[in-house]
Amino acid sequence: QVQLVESGGGLVQAGGSLKLTCVASGLIFDINAFAWYRQVPGRQRECVANVRDNDRTNYANSVKGRFTISRDNKKNTVYLQMDNLKPEDSGVYYCYVYWDNDWGEGTQVTVSS
Repeated sequence: QVQLVESGGGLVQAGGSLKLTCVASGLIFDINAFAWYRQVPGRQRECVANVRDNDRTNYANSVKGRFTISRDNKKNTVYLQMDNLKPEDSGVYYCYVYWDNDWGEGTQVTVSS
């Protein structure tokens, strides 16, 4: 059974940084692609970044240059480094694995102005 556990969310002032962590289990980590999604109340979840098994990455235009997704295959972990945070980055951030269409429980990020 695939399990994704996120952590690292919190409250930060605009311009600050947070690093989200997603620990995956129940799958062969290094052959899978992962993504971080963000959900704001009343809106659909949007993909902010993804990383393939070959370490290729993609980012939403709204976070390019500020967010960095990475993976550590030895630790079965995906990270999202978020810098220069803006109030519009606030939301619940979810870890997602494409192969199994599985989601974590999410971690709340709140950026104050």
